[in-house]
Amino acid sequence: MAEGKKEWYVVNTYAGHENRVKENLQRRVETMGLQDCLFRIVVAEVTEIEYKNGKEVEKVKNLFSGYLFVEMIMSDEAWYIVRNTPGVTGFIGSSGGGAKPFPVAEDEIESILRRLGMSDRKIQIDFKVGDRVKILSGAFAGVEGNVEELHDDTQIAVVMTILFGRETPTEIGYGDLEKIEL
Repeated sequence: MAEGKKEWYVVNTYAGHENRVKENLQRRVETMGLQDCLFRIVVAEVTEIEYKNGKEVEKVKNLFSGYLFVEMIMSDEAWYIVRNTPGVTGFIGSSGGGAKPFPVAEDEIESILRRLGMSDRKIQIDFKVGDRVKILSGAFAGVEGNVEELHDDTQIAVVMTILFGRETPTEIGYGDLEKIEL
């Protein structure tokens, strides 16, 4: 494992305590002067709109209950401080016995950050509105459709797919689409 490289790690917390642990960890970074080895701390939350009694209600949903994503340079000191933060139960990807954890694969964390609107990496696409595309992964893997809209800010395309005999708009991330050459 390369020392000195900024990578993302998954930290296990008590479910429902993710934001409190994030605050504890941020406080420790400031008080212990760790800004050069601990960077972003992310709770994967999205806001969903629900309808209750005919009223629109915004609800925050945690995509990964009991987990935080921490961007850090893995060193003995940083590893020790994160592990010993109140509410942290450990790192995911550590075999225990003093072994440091493995970082999250770059494409996996990129997909999570994109879903949260926090990604700064833009995917280059070779399709445009009106083009025929194939969905590469997820529930609609293998399904083809036509690109109806492109949202470069969120890197999501609206693809018209046929579901149950009806044309249906489906939101798909740019990285999960491939242009079909006709």
